Amino acid sequence: MASANLLALIDDIAALLDDVSVYSKLAAKKTAAVLGDDLALNASQVSGINANRELPVVWAVAKGAFVNKLILVPLALLISALFPWLIIILLMIGGSYLCYEGFEKIFHKLIQIWRKDDTHHQQQLAAITDSNIDMLAFEKKKIKGAIRTDFILSAEIIVLTLGTVKETALITQLGVLTAIAVAVTVLVYGLVAGIVKLDDAGLYLLKTDGHGVIVDLKHNLGKGILFAAPNLMKILSVAGTVAMFLVGGGIIAHHIPLIERSIESLSLHSLAIPAAGNIISGSVPLLSNMLVGVLVGAVLLAVFSAAKYARGLAS
Repeated sequence: MASANLLALIDDIAALLDDVSVYSKLAAKKTAAVLGDDLALNASQVSGINANRELPVVWAVAKGAFVNKLILVPLALLISALFPWLIIILLMIGGSYLCYEGFEKIFHKLIQIWRKDDTHHQQQLAAITDSNIDMLAFEKKKIKGAIRTDFILSAEIIVLTLGTVKETALITQLGVLTAIAVAVTVLVYGLVAGIVKLDDAGLYLLKTDGHGVIVDLKHNLGKGILFAAPNLMKILSVAGTVAMFLVGGGIIAHHIPLIERSIESLSLHSLAIPAAGNIISGSVPLLSNMLVGVLVGAVLLAVFSAAKYARGLAS
């Protein structure tokens, strides 16, 4: 009897782990967009630090990120248990925020280009080169800002994950949320640490002494890394912004029946297009979600900007 109970327990644990694995994969796909932006934002947050202090700062932010998850995961489970109807509302808010943040990034970038404004870069350069500036205070400010950013993006990831597992048992929700929280933190800050040290790695390879094929290979690899490193953040930032519109717009479109039916109908009718029907039909949902995301982001930015302007006039 005891052995039978043990086998039943092992079978239950295996089934639970299988469920956690399956739902974790689904959640990872849905949160991948936020991960790209999370990575780009956190890597940019720790930029401007002295080279020998980059890794300690990344580690400090990573510890703060773990604390964020320790707060958010129990809170998400509490909402799921007591207020399950709130999950969809939080998803819509999270999706809208993604759209708003994505459009705001584009808008401010265009404004900077138009005004030829590089104030932020000059402030960072001054902080590094000015011996009168307290670098410890500068680091603490950077760390606090990065942890704040992580909390917002982590909340989005947790909400998206919760939306994936909202119909499952509480123990499965706990397993998936914990797995995603740990994996996201380790992945993001592991990659951030690698990104901020890329230029050092390139410089190390470039300074390799000696002659021969291996040394030449190291020199060429070092040159390639030094050339690619400055552009990597730009690529991550662009990819993250596009993904924010896709995920945010997709969440909103999926939870508004009229928009969802319209996208499905358009995708279905696209199949009738000669030769390229399948390709166009497959692209319609992605392009539609992105369009919805851009429009929602534009409207929200306009509303918030108008409210801010009105408060300024009132005061």
